[in-house]
Amino acid sequence: MSGAIQVRGLSRTFHTTVRRPGFAGALRSLVAPERVAKHAVSDITFDVDSGELLALLGPNGAGKSTTIKMLTGILTPSSGEARVAGVVPYQDRERNARNIGAVFGQRTQLWWDLPVRESFTILRDIYEVPKAEHSARLAEFDDLLALSSFWDTRVRHLSLGQRVRCDLAAALLHDPPVVFLDEPTIGMDVVVKEQVREFLRYQVEQRGRTVLLTTHDMTEVERLAERVVLVNHGRLVLDGTLDEIRRKFGSTWQVRATLTDPHTEVVALPGIAVVRREGARVVFGPDGSAAPTVHQALKSVIERYEVTDIALDEADLEDVMRAAYIQAEAV
Repeated sequence: MSGAIQVRGLSRTFHTTVRRPGFAGALRSLVAPERVAKHAVSDITFDVDSGELLALLGPNGAGKSTTIKMLTGILTPSSGEARVAGVVPYQDRERNARNIGAVFGQRTQLWWDLPVRESFTILRDIYEVPKAEHSARLAEFDDLLALSSFWDTRVRHLSLGQRVRCDLAAALLHDPPVVFLDEPTIGMDVVVKEQVREFLRYQVEQRGRTVLLTTHDMTEVERLAERVVLVNHGRLVLDGTLDEIRRKFGSTWQVRATLTDPHTEVVALPGIAVVRREGARVVFGPDGSAAPTVHQALKSVIERYEVTDIALDEADLEDVMRAAYIQAEAV
């Protein structure tokens, strides 16, 4: 096994009791309970290299958060194996905690009634960070996240964006090599989101941290991740770079051309169909076969026809991932 995060055949099954309606049903459930197994994660395998930001994507209930909870040591897998920075997280939780940082968008690791600065001091003592290193990291995080204007404010009085920025700083105060982010920017405004993205880019590119990110924000994925792992119904259904995923699912492009001569006969090209035509204006799209990329299609149209104007519409990442989700549902 190689990489900062190594996952092999990881599975997690939860068992719940079926609750029947009515008094008789409740009594029967008490005397002879019916147990049902729910496979939250099933046989997932992937690696994340040092200094890589991987986006772990999938619909709600796909198993993303359960996977992260196993990698952070919160849950023990039913089967399979995982290592984070060389440590089995659910067997050595204390050592694993020193190697990782974690931010969950809906929860905070800060003390609700204390000023942010005091929470940072408590975390410094918990992780036994030398005071000089602690001060240097706080200064660095302040430059990147603009914390000092509110770090004497009680956590309960912070806005969502301020709190998440503080949580990011708190997660990295002990300088962990691996960081888990479970929808960290949910509910943020666009300005704070971009500030957080810049911070994450800096941590990966300049500090060499390994980041595993879950999010439903495709803009975030496009700007931060080079590689995506897609899970659905607890199973891994796709693992590849954004370019590979675009080539596989991003065929919903169109090339719009205005012909020099409106009477030119227009015919389909290899892999390219005529979607519609209005006089000199023609719209081309993929014909459903092994369609070329949008840039190959653009080149083919220019080489075949004389045009006065040409434009292209390429599917954005949200469209591409929607197509990937739909195919995953069909599997």
